[in-house]
Amino acid sequence: PIGAHESGLIGEDPNGIPNNLVPYISQVAVGKLECLNVFGNDYDTKDGTCVRDYINVEDLVQAHILALDYLNNGGDTNYFNLGTTIGNTVKEVFDSCEKITGKKIPVCMEGKRAGDPAILVADNSKIRKVLNWVPSRTLDESIKTAYEWEKYYRRNK
Repeated sequence: PIGAHESGLIGEDPNGIPNNLVPYISQVAVGKLECLNVFGNDYDTKDGTCVRDYINVEDLVQAHILALDYLNNGGDTNYFNLGTTIGNTVKEVFDSCEKITGKKIPVCMEGKRAGDPAILVADNSKIRKVLNWVPSRTLDESIKTAYEWEKYYRRNK
């Protein structure tokens, strides 16, 4: 999950160095971290960086609300994959962050992490069919809210 509440007042504050890409880039953009570590640029993808399925946290919340309504209205216990089914490369996320923040984000290239697959995306066809859920927020929107949250948090910490 990526992004924050659209108000920019509620977001993710990982302890220490973030494990997830968007909080990591946001912390580099506000100057908390020195550079973005990119693990591998020779994957079999369109730009050599890993593809992951980045779902907006508010889309994720909406899916959970629909699932609760489904259960409250007699629906069976079920499971669903939540994601966009699209996926974006690390470079696409990075490029979007530079565009949204207007800042040059330094990158430190690292080797691939053992066992890291080139592409991981969710198949959300079941939740689309059963709960009529469709993610609606874009990568840029998600990054913008994450960055707004990071700026707000750093000012008010």
